[in-house]
Amino acid sequence: MTSDNFLHTLESTIRDRLNNPSTESYTASLAAMGVKRIAQKVGEEAVELALASVDGDREELLNEAADLVYHLLVLLHVQEMQFGDVIQTLETRYTG
Repeated sequence: MTSDNFLHTLESTIRDRLNNPSTESYTASLAAMGVKRIAQKVGEEAVELALASVDGDREELLNEAADLVYHLLVLLHVQEMQFGDVIQTLETRYTG
């Protein structure tokens, strides 16, 4: 599976968990806590990523980056957006 395909799969899974909440789903339980809590998690993960980047631990850096991306995707979907919207914004800013 390519990176792009996995991102689409992950977004689809997040969307499904939000639309069909289950008590076993971390995504659904996070969403149930509200946008403020999800935004807080995004902030926490961003700080943890920044700290991992200065520690020089590659594995920890990748883990924190993955956590940040996941929580960002949940936040975007709760706000009725998706990562493609972020990409479109980046494309409009790109000057080559």
